[in-house]
Amino acid sequence: MSARTGWANAQRRAFTLGLAPALIVLAVVTLAPAIYLVVTSLTPLTPVNPASLLNFSDPLGNYRQALFGSSFLHSVRLQLELSVITVGLQTAVGVGLALLLNLESRFMEAVRTGFLVPMVLPPIVVAIIWKVLYTPGISPLYGALGALGIPVGSLITNPVAALPAIALADTWEWFPFTMLMVLAALQMMPTEQLEAARIDGAGAMQMFWYVRLPFIRPALTVAVLFRLIDSIKAFPLIYVLTNGGPGQATEVTNYYAFIQTFNFAYWGYGSAIATMMVAGVFVLSFAVNRLGGAQAADE
Repeated sequence: MSARTGWANAQRRAFTLGLAPALIVLAVVTLAPAIYLVVTSLTPLTPVNPASLLNFSDPLGNYRQALFGSSFLHSVRLQLELSVITVGLQTAVGVGLALLLNLESRFMEAVRTGFLVPMVLPPIVVAIIWKVLYTPGISPLYGALGALGIPVGSLITNPVAALPAIALADTWEWFPFTMLMVLAALQMMPTEQLEAARIDGAGAMQMFWYVRLPFIRPALTVAVLFRLIDSIKAFPLIYVLTNGGPGQATEVTNYYAFIQTFNFAYWGYGSAIATMMVAGVFVLSFAVNRLGGAQAADE
């Protein structure tokens, strides 16, 4: 064995030993709970009958109950609606503000930090802010609309308006994430491409569509992917604003799992719903990543 080979083997062993503690902690913190979640989802576990943890007589019973149950399918439909609305609004607002903040203006530079405030607030604080805004008796928003002669009923107690109201609050909280991603990409864009487009007589829309958008698309894909995943976790807003109501108008999948697990103590059934949500996030991430990669390859 040469000295170079021996040094490479010693270096590899040192790297392995150095990574081992972190890998063990990562396995304990993430992998072990995930395995327990999947195992629990195969049982009818409930705290009133702890022995049910070892009951694997019908391992697919919880999944069958969910997939053929109207309540679960209703929650999935609401989750898809909420995700589409929030991600669409956050992308549109984030890209628009990023284009504005990318302008060479002292005013835009001064107000840039202010747009980051919603994202850094704790989610429960954001929920309380919007709870106040959506409460007619104390809301300055309702007061201003009333002064203008535009009476509006409570949005979060209206079955039709409750989900869009939550989507609006979620958009306000998280559009800065998309804005920051797009703004960073815009500021790294070579000026030569923009100057060449201007010389060729490109208008504002042509500059955006054919020059800026292709350049920022990878960053935009990452932002959309993260926001799609995070849209499934809009729990604090729903818990504080509507508590899943009125009726089941805002009972999205994660809130439905919460109710089944902690209100009704169906831990096995709740674990099955959570497992399907995790699987759905993986599929969604893979699809968005492949879509972004295919678009990049076409270019």
